[in-house]
Amino acid sequence: MPLFEREDDKFRPDLRSQALSVIAIENDFVAGVYDKLASVYDVLFGPLLHPGRIVALERIGIAPGDRVLEVGVGTGINASLYPRHCRVTGIDFSAGMLDKARARMRRKGLSHIRLMQMDAAALKFPDDSFDVVYAPYVVNCVPDPVKVVGEMRRVCKPGGKIAILNHFRSVNPVLSRVDRALSPLTVHIGFKSDLDLPGFLAQAELRPVSIEKVSLPPVWSLVICIKD
Repeated sequence: MPLFEREDDKFRPDLRSQALSVIAIENDFVAGVYDKLASVYDVLFGPLLHPGRIVALERIGIAPGDRVLEVGVGTGINASLYPRHCRVTGIDFSAGMLDKARARMRRKGLSHIRLMQMDAAALKFPDDSFDVVYAPYVVNCVPDPVKVVGEMRRVCKPGGKIAILNHFRSVNPVLSRVDRALSPLTVHIGFKSDLDLPGFLAQAELRPVSIEKVSLPPVWSLVICIKD
């Protein structure tokens, strides 16, 4: 069963006002990093992150006919994991990553998946468009994760699922300091290592039904919410 991981808030500052990371980034920076990584992304992050991808889609439980939005589709590495009985829209800000994803779709004949270039903080979809909105390994890669999740919530249907698979800053005091120290370095390979989960949930006004570690080492968490 999924387990909630909670941090002692006794000595924490106000979660709604604290900074979520020591790093601030802009869209152009993120796009530049991922355009450069596009040709090697699958090698660098494919096998390492794949167990989490498998568990996440099992936990989400996509039903026949569901309309799914994948935020941050990247090279389309999740594509073959989606059941053919759903319709998937994948968006990404990086043109280089989407070129790789389109080639993958053609190669594998994945006609149930469409790809669009789009800013996750300004989704070009009507309200209540999708049954599942899924962001794998992306909220610590964007300039404003709270705004991105607000858009995810907006386009998700009432009763639909919002799922976030991500690395968050450790609750262990020693590892937490390591995450903060590494974040100025990891941002150059596409992600902030110190995104604070309790602060993120509070500021995004998310109320998860489950938070679960999904792979080994246990540094990636799957957060699943149901839109009210």
